[in-house]
Amino acid sequence: MSSFVSIIPAIQMQNVKPLPGQKDLTVEERDGLHTFVAEDCMACHTMQVRNIEMDKMWGSRPSIPSDYYYTKKRIDIWRQSPSFLGSERTGPDLTNIGARQPSDDWHLIHLYNPRLVVKESVMPSYKWLFAEKDSTKITDKDVVIKVPAEQLKDKKNKVVATNKALHLVAFLKSLKQPELPGAPTVTFIPAKPKPAAQGGGGDAGASALPDGEKLFMNTCAVCHQADGKGIPGAFPPLAGSSVVIDENFRKQASIIILGYDARPEYSAMPPFGDQLSDEEVAAIMNHERTSWGNNSKTVTAEDVKSVRDSLKK
Repeated sequence: MSSFVSIIPAIQMQNVKPLPGQKDLTVEERDGLHTFVAEDCMACHTMQVRNIEMDKMWGSRPSIPSDYYYTKKRIDIWRQSPSFLGSERTGPDLTNIGARQPSDDWHLIHLYNPRLVVKESVMPSYKWLFAEKDSTKITDKDVVIKVPAEQLKDKKNKVVATNKALHLVAFLKSLKQPELPGAPTVTFIPAKPKPAAQGGGGDAGASALPDGEKLFMNTCAVCHQADGKGIPGAFPPLAGSSVVIDENFRKQASIIILGYDARPEYSAMPPFGDQLSDEEVAAIMNHERTSWGNNSKTVTAEDVKSVRDSLKK
């Protein structure tokens, strides 16, 4: 039994090779992996995309052994590395979290107090990975995170991330599914199709777009919140935003595609142009332009394409 369960699979794993372009972890990222294991993050987060369609939201394809080539390196000849694939999804799968959420600021705020960015979160706070520091003693080397003053013991202080926190975020941001060479050999098992909705009407261009609310919730709500009110001092509100309700949609589209750094007022927003298609960007924009009291003209995928093409030039 031991041979079939442990020894033979371990020997077979020696034949696994890294994917082209796949990089080994840096010293900081590997230190972050050790913190990830020490804090038992895999008790609530999986790191495996199953081959069923419901897992599509966690990665672009099902996981394969090569995905774990560098993170599963043996500690030494006697010891295997800890397993972090997980079996529970109390929290979301982290296989592709580096692509889904590339913001350093979001990850740091989330580690400090998850409820600040996800109100319903049951994840514990990891405040011991941070330190409060007198505002007058902050240096250029300190990484200050933006948290509401009521979270602090002394409102004159600032919250500074320790190296452990920074390295853990570096590891999380390194979690990106490598592309498979050539035609994909692993695909998702499709779910049973739902009956097509009857009726219709409304704007033909908008109805042809993906579900903007769903895309917003999966991509944007972790920072800007589901109610569009954002987080004071960290992420700006979209409800009533002059950028969102402006009839000229170019700036709104440009920010989504290229990202935007509004420091020192707010945290920097990472670019999403490589992750989202023109149709998806248009759907998100329309959701923002018609929600939370906003009532602005909707856009089409062609509008977004024109902005993207101009930005390339």
